[in-house]
Amino acid sequence: MLKRFVLFVLLALLGWLAWEWITFPDVAKLVKERPTTTAFMEQRKRELRRQGKSDELEWQWVSYGKISPYLRRGVLVAEDNEFYEHQGVDTKAMREAFERNWKRGKITHGGSTITQQLAKNLYLSPSRNPLRKLREYFIARALEKHLSKKRILEIYLNVVELGERTYGAEAGARHHFGKSAASLSASEAALLAGCLPNPRVMNPSKPNRRLRGRQRMILSRMKRWGYLFEREVLTEKKPEPVTTTTETTATVSDTAATAPVTDADLMPETTTETSATEVEPTPTETTTDPTVETPPSATTTT
Repeated sequence: MLKRFVLFVLLALLGWLAWEWITFPDVAKLVKERPTTTAFMEQRKRELRRQGKSDELEWQWVSYGKISPYLRRGVLVAEDNEFYEHQGVDTKAMREAFERNWKRGKITHGGSTITQQLAKNLYLSPSRNPLRKLREYFIARALEKHLSKKRILEIYLNVVELGERTYGAEAGARHHFGKSAASLSASEAALLAGCLPNPRVMNPSKPNRRLRGRQRMILSRMKRWGYLFEREVLTEKKPEPVTTTTETTATVSDTAATAPVTDADLMPETTTETSATEVEPTPTETTTDPTVETPPSATTTT
């Protein structure tokens, strides 16, 4: 009896592994191709149809360079401090999340990196069961293997939910602020980045107290070290040794972190960066660059 049970378990495990292997997504094609939809978008469409509503969503793809540097930095400091250091999974963050969940007796924190969130958005579901998390882990590692950090962030910013029926930075900026993603101010970008944990509850158009608190936190972090993070994402290198000048600046910024933060405080330094493999708008550009072409229509529905 015991042998039969063990044999059954082994066969079931082998069957599951075979199924996972066969259905594993081809993430390598994302190097050149844009996703045409996501698992989360399709799930939302099904929910809307069950409610007897239209399943149209607001979604419009824009390139990395047409997304405000403020939003790129804001998302990094809000969602994944170690984005340019990990290989898809932040084991320290996952361990801390597990400890918090254990103490509370329920799952409230996932400890997911931006790469893991992208894997979940593109191919999986919001479920937090162990098998889904395991699949998320392997997809995240595959994304990191085939895509650059910059490409991962570009796709993430284009597919993440930013409000009711609203997906991606361009649609989110137009829906909430009536402007393109390239034109977002630091304050507006911090509201969009801050709503990510629950965009249907924390509405950037009408921010509640929780979202306002997250906005202040994100602006403070951006003021102190968001510029360095953006530079490292662009060049995909480890941070350079901190100079005396940088240390002095950081100390002043830390002291001023409690003061009100304005968009002017967050203007990037006057510097120029180049990449050996590609040229992208650098953080020295302002978010109202006249060369940025504004799409002819506000949104594209899917």
